[in-house]
Amino acid sequence: MTTLAPARALASTRRTAAPPLGWGVHDSLTMIGRCLRRSTRELDMLLMSVMMPVTILLMFVYVFGGTIDTGGGYVNYVVPGIIVLCVGFGSSSTAVAVASDMTGGIMTRFRTLPIHPSSVLTGQVVASLARNAVATATVIIVAFVIGFRPVAGPLEWLGVAGLLVLYVLAITWIGVLTGLLASSPDAANGLSFAIIFLPYVSSAFVRPESMPRVLELIARYQPITPVTDTLRGWLMGTPLGSEPWVALAWGVGLFVVARAASVVAFRSRARR
Repeated sequence: MTTLAPARALASTRRTAAPPLGWGVHDSLTMIGRCLRRSTRELDMLLMSVMMPVTILLMFVYVFGGTIDTGGGYVNYVVPGIIVLCVGFGSSSTAVAVASDMTGGIMTRFRTLPIHPSSVLTGQVVASLARNAVATATVIIVAFVIGFRPVAGPLEWLGVAGLLVLYVLAITWIGVLTGLLASSPDAANGLSFAIIFLPYVSSAFVRPESMPRVLELIARYQPITPVTDTLRGWLMGTPLGSEPWVALAWGVGLFVVARAASVVAFRSRARR
C-alpha cells in the first residue's frame, strides 16, 4: 500500500482539465475501447461466442429437429432459444476476461492510475453487449437461410431487441460476478458452465411438458423459459399471456442483484 500511494498522488496531479463528458464517462469509454480491442485479439473466444450457437442451431435443426414435435416448423421454434443461448456463451467469455484481469496483475496497475473504479467493469459489460450483438445477428442470418420465417412487425422486433439488451445486461453482470469470485480464469470458466447449461433445461429446445416432472418444474420456474417464450411469442405470434411481465421481472431483478453484488465484490478484491 505504501508503494502505491505516491503513484496515485503523482497520477492524480496529471488530471487538469476535465473532458466534456466528465472523467467517469471518459474512463469508461477508454476501458470499453480496451475490452473491444482485446475481443478482436482473442479470436478463439470471439469465434466460440459466435460460431458455437450457430453450430448448435444447425445440429438441433438437422439432427434432432425431425424427431421433436413442437406443433410447427422446428427451426421457428428453436431460434429464440438459440438466441438466448448466445447470451450464455458471451457471459462465460466475460467471466474468464474479468478473472484474467483480477489475477493477471493488470488490476494492480489500474489501481495506481486516477481512473474511476467502475469503468473497469463497465468496459467488460459493454464489450459483452457488442459480442452478443454480433453472435445474435449471425444466428438470425443463418436461421433465415435455413428456413426461419418470423411474423414479427417493427414493434415486435423492437420489443425483442429491448428484452435481449436487458437480459444480456443481467447475465453479463452475473458473468462479471463469477469472474470476480473465481480464483483463476479456469475456475471462472468452470463456474460459468451453469449459465451455459441453463437453457437446455427450459423451453428453449423442447416444450417443458415433454420433460420428466422434476425437470419440467425446473424449466417452468427459471428465468430462461419466460424470456424464450416472450421472444418466441413476439417473433412467431404464439400466445404470450403474462410471460413478458415475468421475463421483465426476472431481467430487472437479476440485473440489480448481480450488479450490486459485483460492485461489492470488486471493492472487496481491490482492497487486497
